[in-house]
Amino acid sequence: MTTTITIPAIKTHARLDAIQPAKRWGGSRQDVWSIINEAAAASPVQPFVNMSQGYFGWNPPEFIREAAKQALDQFDCNRYAPTKGRLRLREAISETYSPLLGRRLDPATEIAVTTGANEGMLSVWMAFLNPGDEVILFEPYFDQYLDDIQMAGGVIRCVPLHPPSKGDVEVSSSSEWTIDFPELERAISRRTKMIVINTPHNPTGKVFAREELQCIGDICVKHNLLILSDEVYDRLDYAPFTRVATLGPEIQQRTLTVCSVGKHFFCTGWRVGWVIGPARMIETIATAHLRICYCTPGPFQEAAAVAYEQSLQNGFWSQTREMMRQKMTRFCEVFQELGLPYSDPEGGYFVLVNLSKVRIPRRYPFPPHIQARKRDFHLAWFLIMELGVAAIPPSEFYSAEHAHLGENYLRFAVCKDDGILDLAKDSLRGLAPYINKS
Repeated sequence: MTTTITIPAIKTHARLDAIQPAKRWGGSRQDVWSIINEAAAASPVQPFVNMSQGYFGWNPPEFIREAAKQALDQFDCNRYAPTKGRLRLREAISETYSPLLGRRLDPATEIAVTTGANEGMLSVWMAFLNPGDEVILFEPYFDQYLDDIQMAGGVIRCVPLHPPSKGDVEVSSSSEWTIDFPELERAISRRTKMIVINTPHNPTGKVFAREELQCIGDICVKHNLLILSDEVYDRLDYAPFTRVATLGPEIQQRTLTVCSVGKHFFCTGWRVGWVIGPARMIETIATAHLRICYCTPGPFQEAAAVAYEQSLQNGFWSQTREMMRQKMTRFCEVFQELGLPYSDPEGGYFVLVNLSKVRIPRRYPFPPHIQARKRDFHLAWFLIMELGVAAIPPSEFYSAEHAHLGENYLRFAVCKDDGILDLAKDSLRGLAPYINKS
């Protein structure tokens, strides 16, 4: 006997319309990266110079590229890698960073290789945050932190870095972006789980002073908080650089340090990073990493191991630091010519320029999605459409409450070839007629 099943007619579109994104995404605005890149693609000005994102304008060094080519022919590199990472890479990280941290890192238990620093931080948050746990961020922050923390169920609490008092009229050191420590303590509640530090800092270029890190560490000990220290720009420090994990055993035992092979060796597309921390925490982070992506590509891990080994001997770190500092100086010459103040970076490869003196013509035709944003989005759009230069508006790196602190700045990435920097400088000289001289 054959049974006939009748499926009632349904209104397909109505049913599909009822399927909505998760609440963490449902109210999201368009992200700053797609806004700027789409605008850059539509710019009528040619040649166009994109100084918005921090991708390098050159290839990784030959020694890491050659190591990657050789690793592709190595049978064991093309299998699943161990979840914590290939042992050779963990040993190379230990050899490189143990002297910097003042103690021997156990490569078997205190290091986890991750698929980029970003996935490393996501693994930290997935490992330690319960729904409703609060994470304190210093503003401005790298915007990726927000969604990653929220995906893990965390709640953001923001504490601003206060801008230099004369940042709108004169060049200032990025060290003048300061923390109000009573304000930081007021942000801590019984739900607070962690404070995130980023040093050298994106986008200000600030290198947190030892005294500042000691205060943060002491607060975390007092309130029994974890510290996540994002140190992906640690090889680009132009001022004394302190690693928070070196500030005593109580601070070290609650600190998780994240770094990036991509930032270290100009290979951001490889997506290799790592987390250093106490063994019991690394075990949990590795479990989260296992469930997020299982493991990180083996050939790139092997190449990174070779790169760290060779960099202990070939002077690569000091050469890189000097090269990037020269690029920063070269690029900022145009702002000195124009009389536009900027925050002189102590680290990294971004420079924040204050454009409060720039007067955009009245009734300039901004599209609605730009018109509705802060002044820095207007400035960014104006530079793209009129001068052919893209930069990032940093108000995107603030909570709504504090976004006004960034609305007169733009962030430029100087990790480009000198010819590109010079082309950008020539284009930016077109700002001169729009600058208020009074």
